[in-house]
Amino acid sequence: MTETPPTSKPSYPQILLEKEMQESYLNYSMSVILSRALPDVRDGLKPSQRRILVAMDDLNLGPRAKYRKCAKICGDTSGNYHPHGESVIYPTLVGMAQPFTMRYPLVDSQGNFGAIDGSPPAAMRYTEARMAMPTVHLLEDRDQDTVDVQPNYDGKILNEPVVLPGRFPNLLCNGTTGIAVGMATSLPPHNLKEIANALYKLLDNPDVTLDELLQEVPGPDFPTGGIIMGRSGIRNAYVTGRGSVTVRAKYHVEEKNKRKYIVFTEVPYQVRTVTILERIAHLAKTDQLDTIADCNDETNSRVGLRLVVELKRGVDDETVTVNNLFKLTPLQTRFSIINLAIDRGQPRTFGFKALLEAYRDHRVDVIIRRSRFQLRKAEERLHILEGLRIAVQNIDAVVEIIKTSANPEDARQRLIDRFSLSETQARAILDMRLARLTGLEIEKLEAEYEEVKTNIAWLQRVLSEPKLRFDIIRKEMEEMVAMYGDERRTVISDEEVGDFVAEDLIAEEMMVVTVSHEGYVKRTALDQYRSQNRGGKGVAGAETKEGDFIEHLFVASTHDYILFFSDRGRVYWRKVYELPLFGRQAKGRALANVLEMQPGERLNTVLRVDTFEGERFLITATRKGLIKKTELAAYGRPREKGIIAVSLEEDDSLIGVGICKPGDTIVLGTAKGMAIRFAESDARAMGRQAYGVRGIKLTGDDQVVGMAIPQEGHSILTVCEKGYGKRTALSEYRLQGRGGQGLIDIKTTERNGRAVGLLAVADGDDIMMITRLGQIVRTPASQISLIGRNTQGVRCISFKTEGDSLVSFTMVPREDA
Repeated sequence: MTETPPTSKPSYPQILLEKEMQESYLNYSMSVILSRALPDVRDGLKPSQRRILVAMDDLNLGPRAKYRKCAKICGDTSGNYHPHGESVIYPTLVGMAQPFTMRYPLVDSQGNFGAIDGSPPAAMRYTEARMAMPTVHLLEDRDQDTVDVQPNYDGKILNEPVVLPGRFPNLLCNGTTGIAVGMATSLPPHNLKEIANALYKLLDNPDVTLDELLQEVPGPDFPTGGIIMGRSGIRNAYVTGRGSVTVRAKYHVEEKNKRKYIVFTEVPYQVRTVTILERIAHLAKTDQLDTIADCNDETNSRVGLRLVVELKRGVDDETVTVNNLFKLTPLQTRFSIINLAIDRGQPRTFGFKALLEAYRDHRVDVIIRRSRFQLRKAEERLHILEGLRIAVQNIDAVVEIIKTSANPEDARQRLIDRFSLSETQARAILDMRLARLTGLEIEKLEAEYEEVKTNIAWLQRVLSEPKLRFDIIRKEMEEMVAMYGDERRTVISDEEVGDFVAEDLIAEEMMVVTVSHEGYVKRTALDQYRSQNRGGKGVAGAETKEGDFIEHLFVASTHDYILFFSDRGRVYWRKVYELPLFGRQAKGRALANVLEMQPGERLNTVLRVDTFEGERFLITATRKGLIKKTELAAYGRPREKGIIAVSLEEDDSLIGVGICKPGDTIVLGTAKGMAIRFAESDARAMGRQAYGVRGIKLTGDDQVVGMAIPQEGHSILTVCEKGYGKRTALSEYRLQGRGGQGLIDIKTTERNGRAVGLLAVADGDDIMMITRLGQIVRTPASQISLIGRNTQGVRCISFKTEGDSLVSFTMVPREDA
């Protein structure tokens, strides 16, 4: 029997307990100071706040986006950036949404987010949120290399910004509080307008004194209002970065039924009303204040904050009671000012001017980095444009080289050798489309070349001239002030502490909305148009100036929504009753006075929408045959200056827009008389800014001219530019797969000309046809012959003027008339 040798015990290094405790506590302290409790002086955010806002940005929760569940936001923050549970992230999110906590809330909330009385918010599975506008400005340009990024906590693919670009002066306007290890911070909020004025003085004169700055910013401006007693505490705190101010509630006295009531309408910052009421009730119960009969919270959304203290009968002078309330309750408190923030990885105490300078310096750094990024992109684009210009100027030689090359790589190398191009330029030339060789495209190329050169020169000036950077900061601040700057809420008293001495009014009726080619819009009562027989001469539809003509015409209720789609894929939103009202023969009002369209943008399509609710989709079709399906609700909250409806390639444009529901089919018609019909399910739902997928395959110079979403009982109406057209039964358009060449719809002969459009109509519908010279004919759809697909059709309109041609036609439901 063999003996088993005894196992030796493992040896561990000997560490002094005192040393281990010291190192562990220091590591913990630095972690709390730098990564939890103190804000960064540049964007005024703690890491947890910054990560929540970045997660919301990742979810595209802009001010016009749909609200999302807070559980989703907290979950994404925890999973992607913040190594803590949702239960500790949610209170931070709630704090950034409470208007009595933040002077300018960073989160736009929906649901119960708590109240100033101290009641807690609802669980995060019940509440929803999205970013407020100041947050958009905090995050603005973070995708343009304006700030450093670092790996997230688990080192996976995601990176998080070390700091936000911080266009909005968050630390100065919202302030913050936090308790670290051995230190604390308590920065008061301020008024945006006042901060802006102080910043302008600093930009104009870096040597401006604190007293000059205090002429613009007299003191803190708390979200709950109140009265700051005395100015000495403010100045002392703003000089050293440490101090305190006394804040008192605002009140007035009411008298009813021979009793007096002290009504408090504003309370000190960070004081809960339930705490005040409990303290007053205790004082009254213990007879410390024997003049009080009762106290109640009468706050509601209609009258705002209202704490009512009822005095006993016979109490004629309320002064003693008020003085005791200020002395014995939180109706008067001291707010400590500790301007402590993280600066370059170190905690530092700032005076007021130093805080302004930190904001200015950060914005200068952001503008420099943004300009360098944009300059790099512009120079890369200019380099490509220079190559394209060489190709255009030597197009014959370029084409010959490409034709005689064995493969693309051979062509690329020969182009490089022949014209001394870079690889990037050569590839751009090889990728260039033939359409770029047209006169108009060459002009666009030269225009873009000059524009990029001008932009480069401007960016180089920004990088070399500090004054220009200051001008940009000033302009950005002015835009924010105009957008959400407001008046001061907190009153500053010279009295020191201790001295207690429409739509419902608009009738619902049907209107004809017209928009001319040159951009004149109007609405006209429908009864000004009369129905005529097929082939009639019609009536004058509008007086147009020379070279203009009616391009869009449709019928809508005054309470309907009108979506204006531009040729570049943007959409604008108006109610019909908001459009200018004119007679039948008036030309209307310039669209520039109705919509805030971008320079060079042109209206292309208009659409009537009664509601954005329900399971419906918006279908867009482009001239190059691309279609896109998006939930209609995505277009229900456009900005004043429009939103992107569909992204377009540079040489493409929007041709048709419609609304569909599950089970519908889509018909596309082309200028050469081809048509394709396919199920809407063939196109998956995409985001608002997607490009879309191919709807029909085009040949030669063909292009899409119309789109229809037919229903049961509809026929397909096609009309050509010389006034001939026809209706065809929907059954003759068999379902095909999306992206095919389609079937022959109408013969585009010399007699007919090219097709100008395609509609789905019913027998009870009327058709309005519009010519290039403004002639309008209204005729029942039933009077247009119902014949087969591969035919020429019949005359639908007789032109009053020789040489006139049809440019557009639309359907008018008979019941609307």
